[in-house]
Amino acid sequence: MAGPIPSPVEVVEVRVKTGIHGEIYQVMCKVLDGKDKGRVIRRNVKGPVKKGDIMILLETEREAKEIKAK
Repeated sequence: MAGPIPSPVEVVEVRVKTGIHGEIYQVMCKVLDGKDKGRVIRRNVKGPVKKGDIMILLETEREAKEIKAK
């Protein structure tokens, strides 16, 4: 049985910082390869991240809920 196929994504926009100490960033990512190629998804990322960074996601089906600014 094979596991999930990792997919490279590029950060196209950093939306908001969240978490108790501001350590989580909500970002918009464009999938660069795989079955969802070209799709833009919202994900939560722990640690520093900036526009243009490339990350590897184990799955691209799930999307984070939008965080509403207060």
